[in-house]
Amino acid sequence: MAFMRTSSNASSGMGVAPDIRQTFLELQMKKAFRYVIFKIEEKQKQVIVEKTGATTESYDDFLASLPENDCRYALYDFDFVTGENVQKSKIFFIAWSPATSRIRAKMLYSTSKDRIKHELDGFHYEIQATDPTEVEIDVLRERAH
Repeated sequence: MAFMRTSSNASSGMGVAPDIRQTFLELQMKKAFRYVIFKIEEKQKQVIVEKTGATTESYDDFLASLPENDCRYALYDFDFVTGENVQKSKIFFIAWSPATSRIRAKMLYSTSKDRIKHELDGFHYEIQATDPTEVEIDVLRERAH
């Protein structure tokens, strides 16, 4: 597949699909999505966009999109109102690695994380989560304020 840029390095082994940066910019600049979920496509040896969530979707919709027993990377555009009544938005990078996922998946996602974070330069906060309590809405609210 000569048309795909799979910029990988020896430490990660996984490249990043060319549309990932563009999808991030659409979330960041145009507010085109509420969230983006990324997965590692092992056969293609790269991280791809698995799903985007419409701006009308809720945080519960986002959480429901994360697989119970498999790893993912995600971006979530968190809107909130400050104590001074100012509307703000912060982008969270979430490395979802549930305790119940396969060891191989955990290793692949762990070793590829720096590569995708490099492509997604500009998010505000990072959360490493191994169970749903670590990505509850209150966790984001607390970090964003």
